[in-house]
Amino acid sequence: MKITLICVGKLKEKYLSQGVDEYVKRLGRYCNLKIIQLQDEKTPDNASEAMELMIKKKEGERILKALKHDSYVIALAIEGKMLSSEELAKEIETLGVSGTSHISFIIGGSLGLSQEVLNRADEKLSFSKMTFPHQLMRMILLEQVYRAYRINNHQPYHK
Repeated sequence: MKITLICVGKLKEKYLSQGVDEYVKRLGRYCNLKIIQLQDEKTPDNASEAMELMIKKKEGERILKALKHDSYVIALAIEGKMLSSEELAKEIETLGVSGTSHISFIIGGSLGLSQEVLNRADEKLSFSKMTFPHQLMRMILLEQVYRAYRINNHQPYHK
């Protein structure tokens, strides 16, 4: 299975980069993982709603260009469905068995995802009703994908 993680913005903290690198290494034995890091737009303080929509639209255009047409797209969005780790594992397994060979996860920038990206998504996934920094979500998502592969391979992983 090919997994692509499309992210807006750079990882700025060393500890996050180290965590992401660790999960990239661990996932190497289970899937073909690619991380595409896209430029984010600078959001001025006190940006108007129109300015925020324009920023999300620009970032969204970059995301849509990075997507492969044959990819099953899962957008991380607060309004998405919440799954347990076991349910995510089952979903990844089911997609693979049904012939899906490429899953793309999308993490937007600090303002979230454009409506165009949300419309393109085959599914919206939420990790919580809480808001997390998009940089931290990268590591959390990779950890959950790793956990899913461990579950699907009947390998121990802490609960």
